[in-house]
Amino acid sequence: MFPELFDTAPLRRAIDDGLDWLIANWGGGFEAAAAPLQWTLNAIERGLLALPWWALIAVLAGLALMATRKPTLPLVVVAAMLALGVLELWEDALKTTALMLTATLGTIVVAIPVGVVMSGSAMIRRIVTPVLDLMQTMPSFVYLIPAVMVFGPGRVPAVLATMIYAAPPLMRLTDLGIRLVDPDVLEAGWSFGMTRGQRLVKIQVPLALPTIFAGINQATMMSLSMVVIASMIGAGGLGYQVLQGIGRLEVSRGLLAGLGIVALAIVFDRITQAFGRRLQRRLGVAETRP
Repeated sequence: MFPELFDTAPLRRAIDDGLDWLIANWGGGFEAAAAPLQWTLNAIERGLLALPWWALIAVLAGLALMATRKPTLPLVVVAAMLALGVLELWEDALKTTALMLTATLGTIVVAIPVGVVMSGSAMIRRIVTPVLDLMQTMPSFVYLIPAVMVFGPGRVPAVLATMIYAAPPLMRLTDLGIRLVDPDVLEAGWSFGMTRGQRLVKIQVPLALPTIFAGINQATMMSLSMVVIASMIGAGGLGYQVLQGIGRLEVSRGLLAGLGIVALAIVFDRITQAFGRRLQRRLGVAETRP
């Protein structure tokens, strides 16, 4: 046994007491700050559930056709969505999609500005990078603990935990994409009298969009991968079906819900990747981006 050098109990108590103090004094503020997430989640879920099944499939197939200009991906999307309906997973799949889209939108709003700031300051990058390393190596279950303590079980803490889990790759890829912009192009912008902000908005961000899209794709997939874990705190959807399958030892329930998650992953992964490749071709940077 490793020798006990010091007692960690006071440290654990200090952490717990600190979180209790935050909840007691700032709990209402945290809930108010998270209210837009609740509104967004409810609006997206209501919108998806209000659409006829054929209309939603047509929209997704249309997006796939816009991205590829070929019939293969739209057919795959139609088959995957029809499979969700045939397996009687349609409503749960839409609830999962609403949770994933809300978490992805929140991640985009937070992560892209942080990535832009990182790209413009080496000091900030050195400070933020170890934090991102910690966030990516931390077990995803850990994110649920403070979220549940502050907000209680429900969908809002599930969205917040998912955002924290999905943000690091988008921050990194936004930072990388902006820093990989050709210096000669930036120098040309400088020679035309552009300010730093103008070069960022008109040159760096547009040329970095393919890499940023890759980050959005990663954030989307990581958000979807959290649905089973988030179901443990009341997120519902397909993840709850998997959780019920585990609790009741119903292999069929867990297997079918797992296949439903795979179908959603295929749909959104292929569509976002296709849009990213199309953007690369349009900007002529397909050979210079990872």
